[in-house]
Amino acid sequence: MRKSLTTKATAAITMAAMLASMTACNGGDSTTPANTDSTTDSAAATSAEATTEASTDAADATESTEYDPYEIITDENGDPIDLGGMDIIIRDWWSGEEQEPQNDYEECLKEYRDWIQETYNFTIKSQAMSDWGSTPTDFVDYATSGGDENYLFVLRDDPAITSAMANGLMYDLSTLDCLDFSEDKFQRNLLHEQYSIGDSIYAMFAGYSEARTGVYFNKRLLTDAGIDPESIYDMQADGTWTWDAFDELMSKVQQDKDNDGTVDVWGLTLNEGVMTTAAVFSNGGSYIDKDADGNFVYNLESPETLEALEWTVDMFNKYDMPDPEGAEWDYYKEVFLNGQAAFLVEDEYAGCPGNFLEDMQDEIGFVMFPKGPQMDDYINVWTNNPVAIPACYDADKAWKLAFAWNLYTNAPSAEYYDYNGYLSTARNGKFDERAVDETITMMTEKGTVAYHGMVPNLSLGSDFVWNIGPNCVVSEQVEAIRDTWKAYVDEANAANK
Repeated sequence: MRKSLTTKATAAITMAAMLASMTACNGGDSTTPANTDSTTDSAAATSAEATTEASTDAADATESTEYDPYEIITDENGDPIDLGGMDIIIRDWWSGEEQEPQNDYEECLKEYRDWIQETYNFTIKSQAMSDWGSTPTDFVDYATSGGDENYLFVLRDDPAITSAMANGLMYDLSTLDCLDFSEDKFQRNLLHEQYSIGDSIYAMFAGYSEARTGVYFNKRLLTDAGIDPESIYDMQADGTWTWDAFDELMSKVQQDKDNDGTVDVWGLTLNEGVMTTAAVFSNGGSYIDKDADGNFVYNLESPETLEALEWTVDMFNKYDMPDPEGAEWDYYKEVFLNGQAAFLVEDEYAGCPGNFLEDMQDEIGFVMFPKGPQMDDYINVWTNNPVAIPACYDADKAWKLAFAWNLYTNAPSAEYYDYNGYLSTARNGKFDERAVDETITMMTEKGTVAYHGMVPNLSLGSDFVWNIGPNCVVSEQVEAIRDTWKAYVDEANAANK
C-alpha cells in the first residue's frame, strides 16, 4: 500500500510519553562455515541507509505522485515536531565517514536528510561501534545496563537476539504510532514479521531486501556443451526453470572430454550448505516455521523439506566436484573461477563489486534457484539486518528515535519512491543485463523470511546442514537431531509466553 507522509493532528510527543514502557532493563550461528568478510560486505549493501555508486536504476523507478516526504509533521500547536536537538547514532559494524554524493540519487538523498534534521531539530548518522561477532552481545549488555546515549542498534540474525526479545530487552515497536508497518518500505522485506511475538514487533528494516541464493552459470562451458545460455533465462521467465531442468542441464555439461575416466568439466561446485537451504525453501519447506499464534514449529520432517533434502543429496552425488584432500572449505570458488564446473550455487553478493567473482574471466549468468515440485513459483530467502531500540529507553525517547529513523529511511522524493539500490550495485559487478533486470529484480521482490535463526541454541550449520553432503543418509541425520531441535523449539515457545 503506497502512502504519503501525513500530518498528525494530535500531540505526538505527548501521546508517545503516555505509552507504556517496556520492562526496565535487568540484570549465534550461520548455515555455512563462517565467512565474516562476505557477511560484512553484504551487510554494507543491505543497510537501508547505504547509498550506491550508480544511479542507473533511478530512471526506472516508478514515481508516486501521492508521496511527499517534505510534508511537515506537526504537534498539537501546528508546529513541526521538535526532537530537542537529539544526536542519534545508528550503531552498526561497517560505517565509516560520510562520503560526498556521487550521483543524482545521492544528491537528492543528502538534501532530504539535511532537511529533516533541520526541520525536526536532530542529527542522525550511522557509525561502526561493534564488530560482526560482538554485535548481539553488545546489544544485550547495553540493554541490560542502560545508558544515556541515543542509539538505534543494527543487529544480525542470532539466537541471542531472540533471547533478548523474550527477556524484555528490545522495545516493542508496535506501540509507537510513528511507525506504520503496512507501508511499502516494511512490506518489501517483512523483517518485522520475523521479529515478532504475537502482536508485538521488536525489530525493523526499511526498503528492498538484498538478493540471496541463486545459480551462477559459465556461459562458455554451456555453449561448448551445446546449450544456449540464454535458454536458462528463458526458462526462468516462462516458469519452466525447475529442479528437473537443472538436473538435465548438469547431466549434459558434465563431461570426460578425453575419455580417460576422469571428469574434466563438472556440473556443479558450491558450498553445500548454501544449496541445501535454498533447495528446502524452493520446495515450500523449512527447518523451523511459525504458526498463526507466533509459536515456533519444528518442520524438519515435513514432506516438502525431506523431499528437498533427498533431492539435494542426489544432485551432490551426481554432479558436485569433490574437494581434494586438505582443501579449504571455500575451494569451490577456485573451481568455478578456473572453469572446472559449469554451475555454482552461491549468494548474489559474490558477483558484486569487491567479491571473488570479480576475478572470473569467463562470462557468467545468474538465475534464481529452480523451483521444486511442490512450488508454483520461485522463492528467495531474505536475510536483512534488524534494527532495534533497547527497552531500557523510556517511551518518549523510543518514540523520538523511531520517528527520526522512520524519516531517515524514507525515499527522498516521489521520483525515487521505488528506487532499488541493489540493482545499481549489481550493474557495477559481474552480472549481465538479464541477471540484473530479471533475476536480481525478482529476488528483491519475491521472497520469504526464515525462522531457524530465531530459536536459541539451534545451530543450523553444525547441528545439521553441514552434514548434508555427497553420500549422506538424510534419515540418519534427521534422526540424530530430531529430539534436540524439538526440545529447543519447546523451550523457545515457553520463553515467549
